[in-house]
Amino acid sequence: MPRNTGPGASHHAAGAASTLHDVAELAGTSIATVSRALNQPEKLRRETLERVREAMRELQFRPNLIGRQLRGERTCLVGVVLPDMLNPVFGECLQGIEESAAQGAYRVLLTTTGYDSAREEQVIETLLSQRVDGLILTVARAQEHPLLARLAAAAVPYQLVYNHCESHPCVSVDNRAAARELVTELVLLGHRRIGMLSGSRAASDRATQRHQGYCDAMRAAGLAARAPLEIDFHQRRLPTDMLAALRDPRRRPTALFCGNDFLALLVMRELREAGMRVPEDISVVGFDGLSFGELLSPPLATVCQPHRQLGSTAWSHLQHVLEGGAPRSSVLAHRLRIDGTVAPPSFRPRPE
Repeated sequence: MPRNTGPGASHHAAGAASTLHDVAELAGTSIATVSRALNQPEKLRRETLERVREAMRELQFRPNLIGRQLRGERTCLVGVVLPDMLNPVFGECLQGIEESAAQGAYRVLLTTTGYDSAREEQVIETLLSQRVDGLILTVARAQEHPLLARLAAAAVPYQLVYNHCESHPCVSVDNRAAARELVTELVLLGHRRIGMLSGSRAASDRATQRHQGYCDAMRAAGLAARAPLEIDFHQRRLPTDMLAALRDPRRRPTALFCGNDFLALLVMRELREAGMRVPEDISVVGFDGLSFGELLSPPLATVCQPHRQLGSTAWSHLQHVLEGGAPRSSVLAHRLRIDGTVAPPSFRPRPE
C-alpha cells in the first residue's frame, strides 16, 4: 500500500495537478520507477507496479501523453476523432481515411465526441495512450482550441478535417462561400424572407461559418438577415414555438436555409406532419450533400461536399507529415444541388 506522506499528499489529491515526483513520494519509489510503470510496466514486480498505480489513482495523476508520444516507436496506428457516426457524412469521410491509410499499412482507431467539446481532450488523450502515430480530427472550434496548440508545440502530427481555419492544417470546403452561394440562389429565385436553422454554433465552427455566409448573401442583396433558429445537433423534434413560427404565414420565411442536411430532413418531416408542403408552402435547402437526399420526394436542394475525398486528402496530408514533410492545408471544391425542395416564392401547386 502507498505510505501516507501527510498534508502534501492530500493537497495534491484535491488540488493542483500531480507530478511524477508526487507519485514517487506517495508510492515510496523512485521517479525512475514511476516512469517505468508508465512506459515499461512489464519490467516491474507486480507489487511495485500496483503500489505506483494506486498512488496515481489517489493523486488523480494524468501522465503527459503528448510528451510520451514523441519518445515512442512507430505503431502504424492513426487516431481519428469525429463528432459522431450517426451522420452519414462522417461515415463517408472515415471510409476515405481508412481506404487510404490501409494502402500504407496503417490501421485506424476511431473515437467520437458527440459534439461535446469537453470530451475532445479526453478522447485525444485516450488515442495518444494507444500510441497512435498521428491524429485526424474534427473539433468544435479549431481557431481557439487549446489542445491543438499543445499538439503543435509538441510536434505531434495532426490534421483537421471539416474544420476551416488558417492557424492549423485543415482539409475542408469553404463553408462560408458555399453558404453564400446557396442563399444567393434563393435570392435569385425571388425569395426575400429567407431564414436559417442552425445547429449549435458553440459546438461547431462550421455552423458559425455557414451562418456568416448566409449573412453575406443577405447583405449583398440588401436584405435583413434574420437571427438564426438554433437547436442542438442531437434534437429530433423542432421546439413547439419554432414550429409554430414556421406554420404562421405572417411570420414564416418563404425559404429556410438549414445548416446541414439532417436539419433539413427534420424540418421537412415536421412541416409535413403539420400539414404543410415543401416547396409549395416553403422552400427548404440543406448543406452536406447526403446521397440519399436525391432519393427523397422531392429531392433535397443542398451544398454537396466530397466527404470521401476530404477523408483521403486528410490522410495524405498527415502521411506527408509522418514522413518528415511540413503540415499542409487544402480547400476542396463544393457544388450546389438545386433540386425539388426549392421553388420561387410565388409557386403554387397544380390542382389535384
